[in-house]
Amino acid sequence: MNNPGFFDGQSFSRQDYTISPLPRGEYDGCAFLNCNFSNSDLTDIRFLDCTFDGCDLSLSRLTGSVMTGIKFLNCKMLGLLFETCNEHGFSAGFDNCILDHSSFSRLKLRKTIFRNVTCHEADFTDCDLSGSVFDRCDLGCAVFENSVLEKTDFRTAINFSIDPEKNKIRHAMFSLTGLPGLLEKYHLEIDHG
Repeated sequence: MNNPGFFDGQSFSRQDYTISPLPRGEYDGCAFLNCNFSNSDLTDIRFLDCTFDGCDLSLSRLTGSVMTGIKFLNCKMLGLLFETCNEHGFSAGFDNCILDHSSFSRLKLRKTIFRNVTCHEADFTDCDLSGSVFDRCDLGCAVFENSVLEKTDFRTAINFSIDPEKNKIRHAMFSLTGLPGLLEKYHLEIDHG
């Protein structure tokens, strides 16, 4: 018997969910390709092991949404409040995405991969990012406060400002060129040689 609210392994391409909303339900192993979710209401929808590629999810409402094992590729995701998602089992990876003005506050994002991502003014307050990787990410004006950054890899990240006194950074990895981002509050002039 088919369950109208259950979608398994389906592919959705070039759909405009601003015109016709995504049906509520559970999406398991589905792929969303070049879809427009901008300003959509994704409240309480379950996404399990899904891929979003080339999608615009900017300003979508995620309240109570389940996102487990999600891959975001080449997506525009401005102003998303990931902290409103169901926090249990939240796991996602981000590759070549724009996450400007998004908030991950209070989420457990252990071992999350951010690759080629811009996170301008993103909020990581009270976030557990231990073991995560920011590979070639632009973290301009991103907020890290009371964050767990232990064993987090910032070696190729740029434009970050992290106060070691307000975050747990034990065994975090930084490149020599990234050290000014750790010392910014001291207003030091650092000669790069």
